[in-house]
Amino acid sequence: MIERIDSLAEDPDLRGKPLVGELMDYHSVRAAGQRYRIICRIEEETVIVIVVTLGIRRERSKTDVYSLAKKLLKLGLIERPLKKPK
Repeated sequence: MIERIDSLAEDPDLRGKPLVGELMDYHSVRAAGQRYRIICRIEEETVIVIVVTLGIRRERSKTDVYSLAKKLLKLGLIERPLKKPK
């Protein structure tokens, strides 16, 4: 996991995939044999990668990493980044 997070230091927007829906301002990066996900946000002005959750992908489970990230967003514990005008 640490190696995968460290790899985000270079061209983080080219790694993983952008998420949609409630998590549309975040990216998902697969790690540790494709089973784990790193949910992160990329601040482009200074290229800062903020890891907001790490966990196992368990579809339709309360412990699913995406469910956890959505819950943190709803509780205001992680924030939606402000989009800069292009």
